[in-house]
Amino acid sequence: MTDLEEMQKELDKIKLQEEQLFEEMKHFVNQRSYVDAKIKVLSKVLPTLKSLKVETQDLVNTIHNIAESAEGISNKVRTLDCARNRVDECQQRVADLIDVGLCSEGVQTAILNEDYEKGAGHVHRFLSMDQSLLKQSATDIENVSSVLKAVGTLQDAAGQLRTIVQHKFDEAVRLEDLASVERFFKIFPLLDMHDEGIRKFCNYLCDKLRDTADKNLQTALNAPVTDKRHHVKFADTLTLLFEGLARIVDIHQPLVETYYGPGRLMSVVSFLQKECDTQVKLIIMEFQKHRQLQKKINQISEVAKMSSSSSFSKLDKLDPKELDILIQEITIMHFRMELYIKFIRRKVLADIEISVLISEERNNQILQLDKLINASDLSRRKHDLLSLYLQLEQYFMEESVSKAVGIDSTETAQQTSSMVDDTFFIIRKCIRRAISSGSLDGICAVINIACAVLENDFCGILRGRLKQGYPSGYLDLTQAYNVLQTSIQHGRLQPSDTEQIRTAFLIALNNADASTEYVETLCDSALGDVKKAIPNMNTNEHGKLESCLSGLSSVIINLKDVMEYGMQQLRVSVIKPRISPWVDSFLNINHQLNDDELSEYEAGESFVQTLIMNLDSLLSSFKDSLTSANYDGLIKILIGEVTARFEKVIFKSAFNRLGGLVLDKEVRSLSGYLTSATTWSVRDKFTRLSQIATILNLEKVTEITDYWGNHDGALTWRLTPTEVRTIMGLRIDFKQEDIQRLKL
Repeated sequence: MTDLEEMQKELDKIKLQEEQLFEEMKHFVNQRSYVDAKIKVLSKVLPTLKSLKVETQDLVNTIHNIAESAEGISNKVRTLDCARNRVDECQQRVADLIDVGLCSEGVQTAILNEDYEKGAGHVHRFLSMDQSLLKQSATDIENVSSVLKAVGTLQDAAGQLRTIVQHKFDEAVRLEDLASVERFFKIFPLLDMHDEGIRKFCNYLCDKLRDTADKNLQTALNAPVTDKRHHVKFADTLTLLFEGLARIVDIHQPLVETYYGPGRLMSVVSFLQKECDTQVKLIIMEFQKHRQLQKKINQISEVAKMSSSSSFSKLDKLDPKELDILIQEITIMHFRMELYIKFIRRKVLADIEISVLISEERNNQILQLDKLINASDLSRRKHDLLSLYLQLEQYFMEESVSKAVGIDSTETAQQTSSMVDDTFFIIRKCIRRAISSGSLDGICAVINIACAVLENDFCGILRGRLKQGYPSGYLDLTQAYNVLQTSIQHGRLQPSDTEQIRTAFLIALNNADASTEYVETLCDSALGDVKKAIPNMNTNEHGKLESCLSGLSSVIINLKDVMEYGMQQLRVSVIKPRISPWVDSFLNINHQLNDDELSEYEAGESFVQTLIMNLDSLLSSFKDSLTSANYDGLIKILIGEVTARFEKVIFKSAFNRLGGLVLDKEVRSLSGYLTSATTWSVRDKFTRLSQIATILNLEKVTEITDYWGNHDGALTWRLTPTEVRTIMGLRIDFKQEDIQRLKL
């Protein structure tokens, strides 16, 4: 290197390396004691490791020898197993050859003796043999022709027996010989005719089912009107059909499983389902024809289209009572369909679980079952019935509620009218009827219809009655109840009648309150009834039901809105016009009292006594006429008006020490009276007013700091520091400069 700068860089690099090496050496020196200790430990362990190595090597050698011995034994076992399999195969071939001869000799004898079970047993044994292996065995022996002859004999016998069994089965069906039918049905699987046996036997069962169903339908059609089951005769006919089908499945399932093996029930159900669809279609057609169902549906549709037309006559409407029995019959029919489908599904699924071990194949068969059920005419008819039921149920509910409102009446001792009990009796009846149908979709649809009727019709009627307002003036509710009852009964309720409007207003308000309790009870009972009727709901179904029931919560909200609307009407027309003059009289009283004036004021009728007397008179006139919830609501509104108005007149007055003392007593008396008038505490409502009275009752300005501090700062006070100073300014004996110096 000739460049000084480069030499300097190299020198710096060498110094840096030197420092790093020094640090490493220092670290090694510091670790010396630790390393020495580890070396001592290792030196003690070293002899043990040497002996362990020797023992390990011996173990490896032993395992190696054992492995070689095991491999030798395995080879011998495999050789023996192969030899044994060949011996078994040889024995099986010999047994087959012997059985072929025996079967060929016995089959013809059995046919001649008409012992078809024995002959079919010989054929079944022949058919269960491996035909290719049988031919190979025949070529390996000397007497080939005798074996081939026996095989030919058995093949001919199999064809002959198939023809005979089919003919005998058909003849037994024609003669209605049940014992012979079952006898030859058992022979079909021995001749490898499983599908043919199932088909013929199911056709026989379907013929018997068809005859029985036709007789039951004709009996229903010819039943007299006086028959006590006349109103549900088609539901009974459908029930008899499903009971017959279920009986067939229950009786013959063991027979099919025993002779045809498990897994064949779906084939039987598939054949029976076709006949079931045919018979259900006939029953439903006759039901619609004799019950004039389509005519009624058309009438309901016309009512929906023309209900807003003034030319539409009420006489054209269907009477809900006439539909009640019809709806009940439809509900029973739908429930029977639902029950039968569940029965078939349960039976077939149990059969699938027994017969199928592979999960994929089991899933495929379950899908086939669902497809069979969903594609059946039975399922379509069930959905059609549900649709008709919902149309009729909606009309029945709407018209029945409308009728209940139309014949609304009131008794003197009652706070509500008849429309509440009647309406919720109808709603509860419809929901319970929907639950009895067994269809979750139908239940949810009826609950939604009920919510719509309550929200749109029922709440609308209550709100409409409250919109007429509550006339102010003299109130004699006992007389008003009597007048209202007489007027409703004779159809002479006129909006111009003040007393009638007052009482009608209060009844509507009470109806809304009572209805909230009815809706809550209805929601709880519906949930419990559905869980009992459909106990095995999955998560999605349970969520769907909860979603529908939540619609009843919106009904409660609407009813509370109606109550709030009515309370505001009372506030505007009754409470506020009376409270204002009663409280404003406080301004006419001197609040700058001396001792003599204080004694004179307390000896006479004070402001608060007069106010309490007026409030008591007002509340007494409503106490027996309103429900407890509405009465409490009225008191809340009254307290709000009294405290707000009282606060305003206080701010317009001037006080001395004795005047503030009187105000504090009056506020306490008023609070105590209103507390006794209701079941809930009014203390919170009087907080501001009590704090105002406390401030005006102070002896000196600085005393406010003691109260303020004891209440843990301004957070517990409803008054702001500015309001506190303003209130203290109402005391004529407090100086403004002292008030302004306060630190709040």
